[in-house]
Amino acid sequence: MFVQAVLNRKSGTLRTADIDRLSRHIEEKFNAAGHKIACSVVDGAALSDALEQAFADDRVDCVIAGGGDGTVSGSAARAWKSGKVLGVLPAGTMNFYARTLKIPFDLEAAVDVLAAGEVEEADIATANGRPFIHQFSVGMQPRMVVEREKLDYGSRAGKILASLRAMISPLLNPPSFPMVMHRSGGDEPLQASLFAVSTNPHGEGHLPYPDTIAAGSLGVYLAGPLPTARNVVLAADIAGGRIAVNPDIAVSSENKFAVSFPKRKRGAKAVIDGELVPLDAEVKFEIHPRALRVLAPRPDAD
Repeated sequence: MFVQAVLNRKSGTLRTADIDRLSRHIEEKFNAAGHKIACSVVDGAALSDALEQAFADDRVDCVIAGGGDGTVSGSAARAWKSGKVLGVLPAGTMNFYARTLKIPFDLEAAVDVLAAGEVEEADIATANGRPFIHQFSVGMQPRMVVEREKLDYGSRAGKILASLRAMISPLLNPPSFPMVMHRSGGDEPLQASLFAVSTNPHGEGHLPYPDTIAAGSLGVYLAGPLPTARNVVLAADIAGGRIAVNPDIAVSSENKFAVSFPKRKRGAKAVIDGELVPLDAEVKFEIHPRALRVLAPRPDAD
């Protein structure tokens, strides 16, 4: 394969990494594995242009995106549309998709398993046609992200601490909003505080991310407004992978459905793969089974 690596210099661990050494390691490992490789390091507005050019280049078979969940999500959307292979070099704060792919967080170790990896087919989801690979959410998470963006942080650890501080407001004063689920069985009006849709249902016993890239269904999560104490328990159970045992969150799976927000406020936000976006009055969700080609570690990789 001809591989183009695009590294986001401003992403978490790449801020402090020896970029020149990492670039040489990428070139050495992929060349040794029989691939042709080019590596570019960009930041700011140049990142989007570099990714766009890489996925539009007819010579390129695989694009490795080095960055956080936002960089990986945007790259996955381009990979899906272009039919090219996506490689993920985890350099963000949470690296949810890399966790699902079972890619190590150590950058050089990640390069090693990717260079020796194999192409697999993964599911990708859409919300009103916008692709996402991890999660769409409304309610508590967007509130938390808005609060977090008001805080200063300059490192991965600082962002984690800011996220913890930002949880205080939605836990003490949880959002409450009406919504209507439109499923094959009919319409269901609900009052919600948390609503989330994941590309494949989340696994148990760890942070909220799927254990597989090709379950073929969406995970749907819904919780109503709760007292503070139960909100704290809910947040702890979500973070600890105990969603299945928490009575305050309803879990289901769907292939295709819609949700409307009849009293959506001006400026209301949703979060898609960690990024704040405007919330539409109606959102249509759909899973696209095995429509995304990804570079994944071999099953026998250490």
